[in-house]
Amino acid sequence: MDGWMKYQKGMTLLEVMIAFFILVTGILGAVAMQATSKKGSFDAMQRSVASSLAQDILERMRSNSSSTAVLEAYEGTYGATLNPVPEIRCNSAASLCTNQNMVVNDLYEWELSIMGADVKNGEDSTGGLLDGLACISHLNNQVRIVISWQGREATSDAYASVDYTSANLSALAASCGLAGNTRRQVAIEAFIF
Repeated sequence: MDGWMKYQKGMTLLEVMIAFFILVTGILGAVAMQATSKKGSFDAMQRSVASSLAQDILERMRSNSSSTAVLEAYEGTYGATLNPVPEIRCNSAASLCTNQNMVVNDLYEWELSIMGADVKNGEDSTGGLLDGLACISHLNNQVRIVISWQGREATSDAYASVDYTSANLSALAASCGLAGNTRRQVAIEAFIF
């Protein structure tokens, strides 16, 4: 028997099975990590888009006018259905637009971005937020902008179970978008002078 063992070379079936098990476990771990990374990347991209959209409308409002009538014209909820194309498109130097024309044009272009209708892949809208909804309100010259969208992972929704009665940013955030454990929000307040 001693002579037979010295000619034995290579691995036994048990060693091969253990090595295979370790290899498969490592591959499955890498695949799970990639899936988690992709979900996190999507959520981060959605938050970045929402922040950019909030700053976009705020700058449009600042560049238009700080009058109460103009700020009131920006108030509302956007993203549920797309408004019709404005009659006067304020997108060239030749366009003579009033402040109200600018409001209509600003809100149309902004809503296009929220809904992703300005980026198409064939007939499908591919940009924008997942079930995005935006709300704008103001009190005197203090503007509140809340943008809500649906995330991929469940979290706790701070506004889902709280009853806010005062007219502040928390109340607007609670009412903007569908309450649920996948709702995400970006909320900003600013003064326009």
